[in-house]
Amino acid sequence: MLIACYFGELPWYTDFFVHSCGFNSSIDFTIITDNIYNSPLPENVKLLKMTREEFEKLASSQLSLKIEFQDSYKLCDFKPAYGLILSSLIDGYDFWGHCDIDIILGDIRAFITDNILDKYDLISVRADWLTGCFLIYRNTDRVNTLFRQSKDYEKVFTSTKHYCFDETNFRHRDFSSGKNYFEVDSEIESMMHVVQKMESKEYIKCHFDHFIIEGRPGKLNWENGKLFYKNEFEVLLYHMIHFKNHCKKKKINMPPKKFNISAQNLYNLKFY
Repeated sequence: MLIACYFGELPWYTDFFVHSCGFNSSIDFTIITDNIYNSPLPENVKLLKMTREEFEKLASSQLSLKIEFQDSYKLCDFKPAYGLILSSLIDGYDFWGHCDIDIILGDIRAFITDNILDKYDLISVRADWLTGCFLIYRNTDRVNTLFRQSKDYEKVFTSTKHYCFDETNFRHRDFSSGKNYFEVDSEIESMMHVVQKMESKEYIKCHFDHFIIEGRPGKLNWENGKLFYKNEFEVLLYHMIHFKNHCKKKKINMPPKKFNISAQNLYNLKFY
């Protein structure tokens, strides 16, 4: 089960995310939102209506903390706790994960294989830090409450400030440079700090590998659920974190079976 939570009007690129989810038919997706999605949903994608206030109430109950926030970007801090907050959604699944909707998925199972799932408790799609836009967790109490290994988790959850808790507390460059958690000075102990610390104690096993494309590289091709860079390297997903603000927004009325992604645009959409 992969969970995406988004409050507010769903953006134009939601269509591409949902469409790419449908090609990963062996994986279930739930989109939690307070808005309406008018296009047809693939069989493996469910929409769960929930307001921000309802999420706050549920999180407060599940975490035994008073949770209030105004900026929906604050949701990123709660992603590591979805396994506890949204425990009813993931009941019966061996693994769960959180993802964003500003991603276009390729073939997930071509990368997240049974061999990887058998060996690891967390699976990140970057080699250098935990990826908040797509992260897989083993569905066990130990992993679902891993966030409590941060000495600062209560501070993070009860504050309205966004701490980038799900990743590095904005210390991405430090971790990319190869520093260990005890060398990375930060305001709070992020999940990347926690994972490195607990992995060193053999409490969990985490898999880091570079399965993702970010930025605006262009030369990306998506066809029938497969995503390739330069027609040569298959990738698990494209994170549109910068692209989405530069692209000429496109609304698709029919699901494309093929399209290309340049540094600026989506083009050559071929429909069924």
